[in-house]
Amino acid sequence: MVVSCTGGWCARFVDRHQSGLNFALLVVAYILYLIIGAGIFSAIELPYEQELRRELREAQQDFLSNNPCVSEARLEELLARALEASNYGVSVLGNDTNRNWDFVSSLFFTSTVLTTTGYGHSVPLSDEGKAFCIFYSIFGIPVTLFFLTVVVQRIMVVLTRRPVSYFHRRWAMSKSKLAAIHATCLALIITLLFLIIPAWIFVSLESDWDFLESLYFCFISLTTIGLGDYVPGETHSKEAIPHPNLYRLAITIYLLLGLVFVLVVLETCCELPQMKRLRQRFYQDKVKELDSETTNIINSDQLSETLDHVTNHLPVIPSVSEQAASLQRDNKSTPYSAVSGSTVDNKLR
Repeated sequence: MVVSCTGGWCARFVDRHQSGLNFALLVVAYILYLIIGAGIFSAIELPYEQELRRELREAQQDFLSNNPCVSEARLEELLARALEASNYGVSVLGNDTNRNWDFVSSLFFTSTVLTTTGYGHSVPLSDEGKAFCIFYSIFGIPVTLFFLTVVVQRIMVVLTRRPVSYFHRRWAMSKSKLAAIHATCLALIITLLFLIIPAWIFVSLESDWDFLESLYFCFISLTTIGLGDYVPGETHSKEAIPHPNLYRLAITIYLLLGLVFVLVVLETCCELPQMKRLRQRFYQDKVKELDSETTNIINSDQLSETLDHVTNHLPVIPSVSEQAASLQRDNKSTPYSAVSGSTVDNKLR
């Protein structure tokens, strides 16, 4: 009896706190995902880091041995200064040819700041620039988020909501299934147009990049991760790109358009009825009721599926207009012919 009471209490507790338990499991799963990712990155990258450190030490010792007039302290001082300048986007290699703060480069910088991509290859050098960057971002980032939200919603009307509604009426398919198929097709198209094809273009323009590095740059940029280890236009020569400012401007436009369409795909996936029902599992009990839009979508899907099932098993009853047209066709197919009086008399006899 004690076991049955305990089991009943556990069942009631689980049923009463189902959303809280689901949320706790979600938090634990996310923490495990972070830990697993950290372990994998450490196992992959740590040997390469150690190898690179060893090569740098060997290169330093080789340089000092070949140049005895240079002391180790002066060399480390020069390297520290060069690395500090490199962190600000200024390199000692080709220092007279690269410009980080002309108008087009500044436009590229502002786009990466406002979209929170932040490559980190160019940063403000002066205190005035750092203060203005703070002030500019405080107002610019919310405005950018608002702008992207408006643009994404307008595009979704054309690319998502209208096509799903049209094919739902035309094919009489469940809207939830149709929305899932549409989201998959849209994701594949955006992947092709804004990841695969641009990656091949960067392979042809950036001589030091292979396809994986180009694809890596496109993905890191469009998802606003922006690590900054690969920045187009930083390693090419003037012979390969005769118009570097135009090239940088085209990259800025590509990043903005790509970010918009990536957000369209993400918003399309978030609006799937399946995703909305999944999110309900993690809401608190007081706010667990579905919103009106989700309720209408789920109810309409269930009603359409029920009607489709019923109509498939019912006989088709023609309408009044169809019956009238059928009678007219029958009358035309059997034309009226007059009957003579002799024929009637013969039949009567």
